[in-house]
Amino acid sequence: MLTSIGLIATAFGMAVASALLPVISVEIFVIGLVVKSPEVPWWLLALVVTIGQIGGKLLYFYAARGVIRLPRFLQRKSEPGEPRGRWAAWLERFRLGCQHRPMWTGGVLLLSAVASLPPFLATCVAAGWARVPLSTFLVTGLVGRFVRFAALAVAPGAMIAWL
Repeated sequence: MLTSIGLIATAFGMAVASALLPVISVEIFVIGLVVKSPEVPWWLLALVVTIGQIGGKLLYFYAARGVIRLPRFLQRKSEPGEPRGRWAAWLERFRLGCQHRPMWTGGVLLLSAVASLPPFLATCVAAGWARVPLSTFLVTGLVGRFVRFAALAVAPGAMIAWL
């Protein structure tokens, strides 16, 4: 049996792993951990999982921003002077829209962090690519993810009390 510290450390590791590999569901892990080990404080679990998730998503954010160099096979090959297509033009309009409407951008990031609609991984990449300020990304991501994981951590106890 793991101690509370061991469970929290495991939750952090799962959060980082799920942030990097979307096939891992940290949500199921959080609910299972709360049901199996109710002695772990819900707020601490939510906080640790939030920090792990945002830490992992920062890698996508920085990669999209160009700070982290991707391996060659993941880089787009473009020729200098190559004409830009409709997709590139749309992405440029999107980037400018994010810069001109910071409240809208923050709202979308917050909604995505809480509800994963649009998927949070996609918004992390889009935010990095659109050069959203790091402070906006961190504040909306931390607040939204904490709300999400706190609700998940409280849900089993609330359901038991309600029934």
